[in-house]
Amino acid sequence: MTWDGDAYQRRFDTLAASGVGVHGEADFVTTLSPTTVLDAGCGSGRVAIELARRGVEVVGVDADPSMIATARRAGPALTWVEADVSGLDLDRRFDVVVMAGNVPLFTPPGTQAGLVTGCARHLRPGGALVAGFQLDGRYPVAEYDRHCRDAGLDLDERWATWDRQPFPGPGTYAVSVHRAPT
Repeated sequence: MTWDGDAYQRRFDTLAASGVGVHGEADFVTTLSPTTVLDAGCGSGRVAIELARRGVEVVGVDADPSMIATARRAGPALTWVEADVSGLDLDRRFDVVVMAGNVPLFTPPGTQAGLVTGCARHLRPGGALVAGFQLDGRYPVAEYDRHCRDAGLDLDERWATWDRQPFPGPGTYAVSVHRAPT
């Protein structure tokens, strides 16, 4: 899939300008009180930039050069890494690794286990992997849970929305929090 980072970001800018709240993911993540966050599949940097604005130290990673270029322009003071998370090793650990905006659905089929393992590799003991994605059959939540278990993570909580509506909700979305062992 080819992305246009600027066009992708304009969609959120337009929503925000019309009064729509576009920071549900950042709101959710900040309730976990992290001091450090890895935004895995950061796209144009929307979530990472908002978390940094709230005082969280954030590193954004995305494999798409257009998305990273947009993120770097929008948040030049932040650390942005152009890389595939599955093979990434930043040689550091984070309180939270977040995959917002259907990240597992944008990876090539069959690579999700590697994505989850790459995320888990960057969690401190007791840290949280937070992921939100559509449940449209492309990546069943049971398979995601299995990949998390295989990476040593345990399901802590699951919601139907970023604002913590009970799961399963009326829609087809899940926001899951898996924890690394302490």
